[in-house]
Amino acid sequence: MMASGAEGAGGRLAGQTVVVVGGSAGIGLETARQVRAEGGDLVLAARNPERLERAAAELKPLSTAAFDANDTARLEGFFQDLPGRVDHVLVTAGAPAYTPLDELDLAAAGRDFGGRIAMTLAVARAGREKVRPGGTLLFIGGTGGRRPARGMAVMGAVTAALPALTANLALEIAPVRVNLIAAGFVDTPLSASLLGDQLEARREELRRTLPIGRVVGPEDVAALAVHLMLNEALTGATYDIDGGQQFVSA
Repeated sequence: MMASGAEGAGGRLAGQTVVVVGGSAGIGLETARQVRAEGGDLVLAARNPERLERAAAELKPLSTAAFDANDTARLEGFFQDLPGRVDHVLVTAGAPAYTPLDELDLAAAGRDFGGRIAMTLAVARAGREKVRPGGTLLFIGGTGGRRPARGMAVMGAVTAALPALTANLALEIAPVRVNLIAAGFVDTPLSASLLGDQLEARREELRRTLPIGRVVGPEDVAALAVHLMLNEALTGATYDIDGGQQFVSA
């Protein structure tokens, strides 16, 4: 376990160190905030140096690293360079790709699918030596690809592959725990960039149709992530968080 500046502070994660890859925005940033609120220490990594610097100014992590998590050699090197063991790792890096078959670039599709799998494997291989027994690797997936639709071929395949990969890794790198959070629509800057001027209409549709009567936010996903870090009986499973989106037409 890395030395913690939060030792002595209150909170359920006091004395623990959490690595967040993709920690400068959205779900990763909100999870980092909740980790700090629970007394934990942080190591933050993200692709965008400017956003990472702003997150670091707010959250005061032990260290930061700016790199593209799709570069698996750099990703493994990042973990190898950590000065000691950590308690938990959350990986939120990666963006969905929605492309109809007749517009699909096959090389890009192979990179999107294979890159996501390779990134997950790289984190597991490196994390096996860096995460303490009983700590957890957490990955972010999705639920949208479970419903076939135009443009969802690649994302549907990724959505289907990640739960199986999670379950197998949980056996292979035990006693480190491995879990997957499968999110539906989450109101993040990434969602805003994908939807553009259709964002507010999508929010209103979800408020009207979801069983929970509101849109899922990054704080909801972050709260689940913290719970999965703390509950050491949980491993090898996929946890949906979509406000019931799978059960309605939204």
